[in-house]
Amino acid sequence: MDWSLFHALNGPFRGNDPAQDAAELFNAWAILILAGAAALTWLFAPPHGPRRSKLAAAAATLAALVGLLTNAALSHLWDHARPFADHPKQTVLLVHHGADNSFPSDHATVAFAIAFAVLAFHRRLGTFFLVLATLIGLDRILVGVHYPVDVMASAIVGFASALLVTTVGRPYVNRIVDIVSRITDPVVESALRRLGWLRRARLR
Repeated sequence: MDWSLFHALNGPFRGNDPAQDAAELFNAWAILILAGAAALTWLFAPPHGPRRSKLAAAAATLAALVGLLTNAALSHLWDHARPFADHPKQTVLLVHHGADNSFPSDHATVAFAIAFAVLAFHRRLGTFFLVLATLIGLDRILVGVHYPVDVMASAIVGFASALLVTTVGRPYVNRIVDIVSRITDPVVESALRRLGWLRRARLR
């Protein structure tokens, strides 16, 4: 079943150069864009103002770390060969990758952990991130380095990591926001004042 679904998604890319180029480009940049956008949500919160965006950025960072640690543990429980190692002739491999354990997908786990963490604080932005995370997971199948079960497991790990961080770990998230805000708020406030944005924001 897992191989059949993988082959149905990956197989059509054989001989389709435009689709292959698009999949490779997305694979190279999407996770960086998602992580960078999550980090930049910190700047959406005005100095000494509402903390929601800062909480989202901090929670996303912690959830991604928890997800990666969970993946490291899970990888020792099940040794799952990558598709191109299992089926070298039938797999369309679009990126260079070592033939190590494919379960779960670190890319997909980080993406889903970030998306679900942001979703806990920003519904619209989190929903957009969740769509992007789903596409990142799908793309890992399309480029030939993960089976669907790897990505589905990563979605579960990402969700669980974000849930843990935004509930049980919420006091730690708050503490991190307090500490980092002491450093960033004066810098951001100074920059906004120079641009004249802070005064306009307070007048609204």
